[in-house]
This record gives sequence, C-alpha cells and structure tokens, in this order.
Amino acid sequence: MRELAERTIENGHIIHGAPARKAGRSVSLNLAESPLGWLYARKLVTPRQFEAGERLRADYETASLGARVTMRWDASPSHRRNGGPGEPLDPTLAQISAKRRFDAAIAAAGPGLSDILWRVICACEGIPAAERALGWPARAGKLVLTLALDRIADHYQLR
Repeated sequence: MRELAERTIENGHIIHGAPARKAGRSVSLNLAESPLGWLYARKLVTPRQFEAGERLRADYETASLGARVTMRWDASPSHRRNGGPGEPLDPTLAQISAKRRFDAAIAAAGPGLSDILWRVICACEGIPAAERALGWPARAGKLVLTLALDRIADHYQLR
C-alpha cells in the first residue's frame, strides 16, 4: 500500500506534520511504510532481520500492547469447550499467546537492545528520532538495531 505525501527538508531533517513548501527542498514519503520496511527496501537489513522484526511487530499488534484511542466494538468471543487443532484461537487466548511471544523475544534481545527494537519496530519511530530519545550518537541506531534484529532472529530460529 502506498500513501504518498510531500514533506519539507530543513537542515537534513524531514519536517513531519507540515506540507512541503514551494521554496526549498522537499521529498515524497510513503506514510504507510514502516521504518523497518524502509531499511529493508534499501537493503540495509537482511531478509532474516526483516522477518524477525515483522514477527515481533505482529506479536506486538496481536497482543494489543499499543495505546487504544477508542473503545473496542468487536463482538464478544464465543466460548467453546474443545477447540480442535484446526480451529482458530479465541481472541483473548491469541492475545495472551502473542504477549508471551513478544515478552520472550524482547527478553532474548536483552536490556540494551530491547529499547531500540521497541522504538523502531513497535512504535514506528525513525532511527534518528530513536537515537535522540535514547541519547545515542548519530548513526549508532542502525548498527544496534541490526544486532537486536539478529538476536531475535536467533530467538525465532530463522535461517
């Protein structure tokens, strides 16, 4: 999916929230692309690292760990006694299972690497914003992110 928008560049940084001005430099952004997708499209992360990041984000989203803006209006789950192997999980059980997988992957990454994983993969912050928030020097984020992605790829046993 592509959702393109024009943004202004000032001092080497993209100004988010403001449309592109007539004067100066501007760039087209795909607002639907995640920071990890951006890195993968430019071959800055391997397919294995990308897959690990996508699994982590899927678990994060399935576990509903992000902030909710509105009330959930989906139907309440039907209760069944004996769910067979082909039956889908109850939404609550799927959420709990995803939370366990997410917590295990974050623990496998370790305390120094989990911060960058959460910011870039789950919160969809760009690497420069994550570096600033963590107080890291410029250009350190990509290296640390790739190390963290390798750790969780090992955890997920990806080849």
